[in-house]
Amino acid sequence: MPSAHAVPQTAAAAEVQKRLARLSANAPAEMELGLGRIRRALSRLGDPQEALPPVIHVAGTNGKGSTIAVMRAILGAAGLRTHVYTSPHLVRFNERIVLAGQQIEDERLIRLLGACEAAAGDLPLTYFEAVTAAAFLAFAEEPGDVVLLETGLGGRLDATNVVTAPRACAITPIALDHQSWLGETLGEIAYEKAGILKEGAAFVTGPQRPEALSVLESRALAVGADPHIFGQEWTALSEAGRLVYTDERGLSDLSLPRLLGAHQIDNAALAVATLKAAGLAPEDDMISLGIEAAEWPARLQRLTRGPLVEAAERHAGEPAELWLDGGHNPHAAVAVARALADLEERSPKPLILIAGMQANKDAAGYFAPFADLASAVYTVSADTASAETPQALAAAAQGAGLPAEPAASVEAAIERALTETGRSGEGMPRILICGSLYLAGEVLGENG
Repeated sequence: MPSAHAVPQTAAAAEVQKRLARLSANAPAEMELGLGRIRRALSRLGDPQEALPPVIHVAGTNGKGSTIAVMRAILGAAGLRTHVYTSPHLVRFNERIVLAGQQIEDERLIRLLGACEAAAGDLPLTYFEAVTAAAFLAFAEEPGDVVLLETGLGGRLDATNVVTAPRACAITPIALDHQSWLGETLGEIAYEKAGILKEGAAFVTGPQRPEALSVLESRALAVGADPHIFGQEWTALSEAGRLVYTDERGLSDLSLPRLLGAHQIDNAALAVATLKAAGLAPEDDMISLGIEAAEWPARLQRLTRGPLVEAAERHAGEPAELWLDGGHNPHAAVAVARALADLEERSPKPLILIAGMQANKDAAGYFAPFADLASAVYTVSADTASAETPQALAAAAQGAGLPAEPAASVEAAIERALTETGRSGEGMPRILICGSLYLAGEVLGENG
């Protein structure tokens, strides 16, 4: 779990952490994907997953959270009570379970976690299975109009896939990630993601690589899902500062998202297509309001306040430009690098990366898209047992052609970056803290 330090701890918040720690300690030592355990636990809880409002189920490699954030904002603009389940959290666990637009309260979470722990009994539930069961209980007991449900890992054997009749299933871009669990090829990974597709449900996807799209289409046909595929049933493009969306219903002239990057335009378009396919889209003016309002922390987020920003400005004597992104695979890095290259064209500044990653990630592949863009990399360790060492990350960055060296902390890396650019006369750099949602959570927790 991302770190939750620096968050004020009430007695209830401390009890939440205690119960979550116990669930984690009681989980199997090795993760085993499958639906048998959670189905048995949910049966003991009265099958709350069968008593939900209409569900939109979202899988994919990158963009799931951003797509859900846009859908949530659109539905909220239309006045619909929207429940949301996402993972992981950045600062507080409560971020994962949103009830009618509000993060779940500690007292309710304590009660639901207790019920799930009791229902588990002798079942060796994983941490994710246990907290997913708690989310289903919360959604079943709180009146709502829509549930936005994000998979945790894959789709076919993911704990969220116990929902048998979703209104729509959206699949965001598929790329190589979690290969030890999902397969070594795009086709194998797409097969696992396509496991969420159900008979009669709308199947919506944006741009996909041909190898992945072929698998998704075959699976949709096999199960009887209703396809809504980019370039076939719908299209979208950015034109003259607007998002122009077209499907069989006609053309929608919509606002562009505030979220930075061309990939966020794709995510917003997929959100619109999914809501339209599900029959849940409001009028275009409400869609535009939602797209404009959508926020998703640690996705090319500009840090504008807090100790890190203040320290940087004291050191440099001028406003600092700090960015934060939690993307952690090569596909995400390509999207971020493109967005920063566009920003560089408009406002040239030397780009410096401060990177921390988990040991099971493709660090060299992550750094490669920045080879002709970043002037230096400082590597740090995220506060998690699975973090890669700064030394190993620096070697990976060097292998990708980037000057890199380890640093003791994010704060130390910022100071060194500012010192070096000051000596060279390059001026205030653009600093991107990146590579891990764990690291992003630490930064947001400490810099809030």
